[in-house]
Amino acid sequence: MRLASLRHPVLAYRRARVMPRWVRRLDRSVNRRINASRSWHVRDRGYRRLSRAADHGALWYVAGATLLTLGFGRAAVRGVASMAIASALSDLVVKRIFGGPRPLFHEVPVIRRLKNYPTTASFTSGHSASAAAFATGVALESPAAGAVVAPIAAAVAYSRLHVGAHWLSDVVGGVAIGVGVAVLGRVVLPARARKERTDDAELAHVVEPIELPAMGGGDGVLIVMNADAGTAVIRLDPRPVVAARLPGAVVRELATDETIEAAVREAMSGAEPPRVLGVYGGDGSVSRMAHLALEFDRPLLALPGGTFNHFARAAGIDSVDAAIDALEAGCGVAASVAELTTAGRSITVLNAASIGIYPDFVAQRARRKARLGKWLGGVVATWRELRDAEAIDIEIAGRALRVWSVFASVGRNTPGQVATMQRRTLSDDVLDVRVLHARGSRLQAVAALSFGRATRAVLRAVRLLPPDSDVERITTAEIHIAVLPHHGRATFYAHDGELERRPAVDEDGRYTLSCRIVPGALRVYAPRSAAATG
Repeated sequence: MRLASLRHPVLAYRRARVMPRWVRRLDRSVNRRINASRSWHVRDRGYRRLSRAADHGALWYVAGATLLTLGFGRAAVRGVASMAIASALSDLVVKRIFGGPRPLFHEVPVIRRLKNYPTTASFTSGHSASAAAFATGVALESPAAGAVVAPIAAAVAYSRLHVGAHWLSDVVGGVAIGVGVAVLGRVVLPARARKERTDDAELAHVVEPIELPAMGGGDGVLIVMNADAGTAVIRLDPRPVVAARLPGAVVRELATDETIEAAVREAMSGAEPPRVLGVYGGDGSVSRMAHLALEFDRPLLALPGGTFNHFARAAGIDSVDAAIDALEAGCGVAASVAELTTAGRSITVLNAASIGIYPDFVAQRARRKARLGKWLGGVVATWRELRDAEAIDIEIAGRALRVWSVFASVGRNTPGQVATMQRRTLSDDVLDVRVLHARGSRLQAVAALSFGRATRAVLRAVRLLPPDSDVERITTAEIHIAVLPHHGRATFYAHDGELERRPAVDEDGRYTLSCRIVPGALRVYAPRSAAATG
């Protein structure tokens, strides 16, 4: 293959005129060093695949869809919009003005080469512009999500050097364009904190506060800490706060493979069993402790330490300090819960239980969490669901239905929402069941997993949400759902973000999930403000 400069004399001329000589020397030096670096099959293949995945912004559209499903709607919208504008600016304007030949194809080690190399001008790197714009846009709305996306964006930018598609100056220029577009977008449309609306008349319930034992100092309190909770977000270590404010509490950090149930049962069998059961963790940990609190007739202290903390937020507990304030004041509420039963086994549900594509998504993410982390694992899981998700067959009250998903929320939830993952009330004595019938596309079914108001508004505007006619709403005190897990589908069900494997099917090839509301059963410490919003 001849030199790129001979194949593109006009582009080479433009680059020579625009780029200082020292930049061109640096580009060639970096290019030679990367090409001469030791090849490692796993690394080379990874960068090659990552570079291809980012073609035409595909990786960032999937990442945006994942953020939507996880409730980061504004971050997803700003990231995708910034990416689209930066990509257009780089490819349609800057490349035409500055041009420039690409690195020499034959100097790239064979194992790193792309199957098809781009023939457009080199400056700037559109992949780098898109990656930087998406990561910056996300970070402007959600620094935590941006911290997760940034390493992926950096890897995409570097991959263009590793596969020999760009010079260093192309990548730096692309990153500058991407960051600039996102920052300018913030000036035009400032980022703002997401606020939960609480003025829905249907959700207006007043919860009377109840008096609970005031436990200043923490004597008689057991706190189980789940070290694996909330690792997907940046969170301050709660132990100094707990030690300073509750010096008399027994703090039990779970060992590897130790369960909350084992720790609590051991404490309750001791000479001085705890009077209060506390847990630091996410919704899954809190729901397991709630089940034990009900069993042993103890009030619950929920210390928010997970990714979303849906139940704690519904109870007005936005920090570890807020929970301890309520404990010291002896203030709480009697929260309704749900009891989910299958094959003779009962589970306490605090927010919602579900079957269908959401448990499949959680299972796909869990398989990749150890290797990719929660967020990147979620990106891959979203892609798999968009490609492979299948509807399931169920029966409700004798009706045979084919559905994408079923969510049963504890208490009435936001109208028009399918994925009712966070409860909106504390005292409501009904289940709010949302059935998404399998009439629309797989894309609409995955988009319906979004649970933020701003997210749903955007998706509805671009017609990605299923129509209202596809969503059936049932309010009831108890529901029984027979599931027919054909062809390996409906293998899992989920509650409070936790995955459960289905039981064995009966002679008819089905299993049954029964869910009933248990009004005001759980005594939980909560600020007095929760009584006005619950």
